Amino acid sequence: MKLIKLHILNWYCIVLLFGTNCYSANAQIVNTSTTYQYSSTVNYPQKIKKLGKNHYLIDFGKAYFGTAVLKANKSQNDTITVHVGEKLSDLNSIDQNPGGTIRYQKIKLPQLQADQKEIIKLIPYKRNSNPPAILLPDSFGVVMPFRYCELENLQIPIEDVEIYQKAYHYKFNDDASYFASSDTILNQVWDLCKHTIKATTFTGYYVDGDRERIPYEADAYINQLSHYSVDSVYAIARRTNEYFLGHATWPTEWLLHTVMVFYQDYMYTGDVEPLKKHYDKLKLKTLHDLAREDGLISVKSEKLTPELKMQLGYKNPQTQVKDIVDWPPARGNTGKKWLPEKGERDKYDMVDVNTVVNSFYYYNMVLMSQIAKVVGNSVDAAMFEKNSEIVKKAINTKLFDKSRGVYIDGEGSKHAALHANMFPLAFGLVPEEHVASVVDFIKGRGMACSVYGAQYLLEGLFKAEEAQYALDLITDTSHDRTWWNMIKSGSTMTWEAWDKKYKPNLDWNHAWGTAPLNVITRYMWGIKPSTPGFNSVLVKPQMADLLSSEIKVPTPKGCIYAKYKSKNKVAVFQIELPNNMVGEFILPSKWNQVKRSGNSGNVVELKGGSNLIKLKLVRK
Repeated sequence: MKLIKLHILNWYCIVLLFGTNCYSANAQIVNTSTTYQYSSTVNYPQKIKKLGKNHYLIDFGKAYFGTAVLKANKSQNDTITVHVGEKLSDLNSIDQNPGGTIRYQKIKLPQLQADQKEIIKLIPYKRNSNPPAILLPDSFGVVMPFRYCELENLQIPIEDVEIYQKAYHYKFNDDASYFASSDTILNQVWDLCKHTIKATTFTGYYVDGDRERIPYEADAYINQLSHYSVDSVYAIARRTNEYFLGHATWPTEWLLHTVMVFYQDYMYTGDVEPLKKHYDKLKLKTLHDLAREDGLISVKSEKLTPELKMQLGYKNPQTQVKDIVDWPPARGNTGKKWLPEKGERDKYDMVDVNTVVNSFYYYNMVLMSQIAKVVGNSVDAAMFEKNSEIVKKAINTKLFDKSRGVYIDGEGSKHAALHANMFPLAFGLVPEEHVASVVDFIKGRGMACSVYGAQYLLEGLFKAEEAQYALDLITDTSHDRTWWNMIKSGSTMTWEAWDKKYKPNLDWNHAWGTAPLNVITRYMWGIKPSTPGFNSVLVKPQMADLLSSEIKVPTPKGCIYAKYKSKNKVAVFQIELPNNMVGEFILPSKWNQVKRSGNSGNVVELKGGSNLIKLKLVRK
């Protein structure tokens, strides 16, 4: 009974803090604060297993960043050995040598005093507890990610010991979102990703993982999209976005994510002030100063001077900015020898003027044209729009092999990697007449990219309306380059890489692996803001072979509820919007044999409140 009461108390505190429902549908609630509002959650054991005499394994169910706390009814004057870790070596014990940067620690407690809390004092990891890592408040003490705790030589009956996981994370409304479908693997992948978003907010920034605890622009972009898909609190993204203005990281493509994170914040919140305040810096972050006459860019350009690097936010003007394409690039079994076939670049030919970087550059031009319009700079808006057209033309003439119908890796290259094709597809660079050949090539490569690259692979596939193949990648259980590999290994957070053999120092707590979460929301269900701040919404579902699904999506104006069911070639959608929101429901073009009662068009207007849409496949 004691344990049950504690669970009820914990739930009651959550209700007081957030409420059981989504934010009011008639109130626009946008948290634009950048203050760190953390929560400390007490999580009790889900399972306790006796391993031997005075030896117990405690499973808290999910990994969090924090520490363990013990409180006994009786004293023990003998030493207790405490193990905490993320991974089991088998069904019975914590893996004490997990490899990579998967976390484990062993701590000796000299004694337990009756009725006193014993907070397990973890040993700090030098790399993530000193600058440039994001430092935690002193009140946190040392924290690490862990799911399991093991007690040895506990001479007191386990029933007389209260033990819990004290977890730190940013304030999070667990009830602001949910997802379910007829595919149980898809549901588990969603849960894995959602918990990752909650658990990795412990620093108040979007950091890359526990090894470094440093914000990186590409990590933050995926983190942001996934966080916005499950909670309508935007402060942590804003702190991180502003951090990047003065803390640029070395990969070229990471720098080119800066405009992207600011633009997504604007679309979700409707708040234009960050764009106005930082417009000049965002303009620089596009790297338009490096453009050649044909519009293409390279960081090998002499135009990337030490002075420009300082303006871009690098602390050291001698920083070597390098193209990354994907990560890790290519590592041999020794961890020292670099081999193209061992990395995540699909043997990408790293030429100076490459297709991936210039695809990002094109997308930056498109977004900056929109941003310039929003802040009232019509001259810049026209300039960026013209630049985007020039870059698009150059990519499709100089970096596209018409004979093969695919994009090559860059200027002067003959090689065509997955990345050189999935990024142009994701960013809308592929002319309609070449979409089929590019998609066929992409589908022939499989998951030949990292968990980071998967974000753009999945986006490109859904934009090309290849929903079935995209969902097959998300739910694949046949090999180790899958989210299922993470789940079956016992992790409750996404990983830095697909497996340790692809990145020997990987961690088990990397939010850039959460692509499926935001892709399910924004592409499978197709729910996105069509105007800033969700005054209107776009719903373009692509359900592939799913028989049913339901989703709850938070927005600043309230939650969107949607259900789908398909049976006997009839699809039924129920879309409930907040009262102060309108939208459009769009059928993918491949559904051109679908009619709805009284109307054969592919756009349905959505109003605030409940919307019922029935679709019937038409026989040829």
